[in-house]
Amino acid sequence: MKATIATSTVQTANTCNPIHEAVAVPPTLIKKKELATRLSVSPRTIDEWVRKRKIPYLQIRDRFYLYEFEAVLAALRKLYQVDARS
Repeated sequence: MKATIATSTVQTANTCNPIHEAVAVPPTLIKKKELATRLSVSPRTIDEWVRKRKIPYLQIRDRFYLYEFEAVLAALRKLYQVDARS
């Protein structure tokens, strides 16, 4: 005796969206004062780093810059060769 199994295609809510889908998170841009606060330096130090091109920045207008904190942190770690200790 042969058994036949009936199958049907059922679409669920997860059919189009895999569980482990990579979601691109846009970088968070912050102003100079916030960056200075997070790094515990003065806004003037941020100005000097920008002038000497030590940190990455996005120039919006003549005197208005935005910074991505993680990129600035990575640039400073590379520049000053800071390694995390275990």
